[in-house]
Amino acid sequence: MEFKQTQLDNGLVIIGEVTETARSLAMGFFVRTGSRDEWPEVAGVSHFLEHMMFKGTDKRSALEVNLEFDDMGAKYNAFTSEENTVYYAAVLPEYQQNILELWSDLMRPALREEDFNTEKGVICEEIAMYKDQPNFDVLDRCRKLHFGDHVCGNSVLGTVESIQALKANQMRNYFQKRYAADNILLVCSGKFDWDKLVDQAKELCGGWNGARTERELSDFRGSGKAEAVQKTQIMREHLCLMSPAPSAQSELRYAAGILANIVGDDSNSRLYWDLVDTAKADSADMECEVMDGTGAYYTYISCDPQQTDEVLETARKCLAKVDREGVTENELTASKNKIASTVTLNGELPMGRLVPLGFNWVYRREYRRLAEELERIKAVTRDDIRKLLKQYPLEAVTILGLGPCEKISS
Repeated sequence: MEFKQTQLDNGLVIIGEVTETARSLAMGFFVRTGSRDEWPEVAGVSHFLEHMMFKGTDKRSALEVNLEFDDMGAKYNAFTSEENTVYYAAVLPEYQQNILELWSDLMRPALREEDFNTEKGVICEEIAMYKDQPNFDVLDRCRKLHFGDHVCGNSVLGTVESIQALKANQMRNYFQKRYAADNILLVCSGKFDWDKLVDQAKELCGGWNGARTERELSDFRGSGKAEAVQKTQIMREHLCLMSPAPSAQSELRYAAGILANIVGDDSNSRLYWDLVDTAKADSADMECEVMDGTGAYYTYISCDPQQTDEVLETARKCLAKVDREGVTENELTASKNKIASTVTLNGELPMGRLVPLGFNWVYRREYRRLAEELERIKAVTRDDIRKLLKQYPLEAVTILGLGPCEKISS
């Protein structure tokens, strides 16, 4: 593997990890924008804009875009989060120039009024669909409760009201500010020609505008509130507990990922044995989300409404015990092996390397080989976990319940 990096005059950064033995390449544009960069009047615009990027350009219709991806046999998609919008595809190496030409054109969409009005209905339907999924809805609501007025509490989807009120000109203005060249990263991994990639990017992307794109960065330790949202039509009680966690810039992020796996892996963890194996809950898991300047643990539990109080008490005792006693050496070893296996398996394909490559640069302006990532994971010790828990105690939770319960215990 060989790492390459350069920057165009307009600020667009290009990075690549060349692997001559690979049989494919993956390419993506990483835009440093998401719901945390929105303001109330344009809530949900980042995700809406992701949809609009595939509606065609001045050169291509939406149908032509889809046909070109299919003609290359591309595996392609996009996603929007609180902090990033990523457009990616995996293709055979002979389509390197074709895929970059297509993506670079899509990154400057037409944003036609008629497409905007049509897609509004699609977005509103998507919001309604996710609202019908309690496991998603409870996390979205708990994030808002946990972060309060902090920008990380913004919903990626926005609301039906905010989407219906959004104007096409507001989206175009947002695009000009956030999709500036110096707020975009072009990433390529696998078998590709670096020099051709740079030359083509200069030709296709060199004319994009640059701008001084800012982002509010601040840590936030959570509101610590507890609320219940009653929905009697839901049969189960869905619970979300959020705790503060390290940021994407912190070296403690490795320990945090391991700790979340020990506490909340879906098949062999503290929460699994305390709640699922004992039939108190039908699911219980924890994940750690490291973000720009801050972070959070998400614990999700689904249970019989009549057992909600007992489940919450058991979960809080579990978190408190971890805070108090830390983890065992056996737990630490098993968790490190699980995570190392997942990272290795994903890293065997260019598509699996693309997102780690991009996010390492987006958040820390650094490159780490797969072997270096594995070394960092395996180097985490029980002392690191104790240090982490001292700074970010798990039991400092914000709690939201969604389901038949009228109230939950704080």
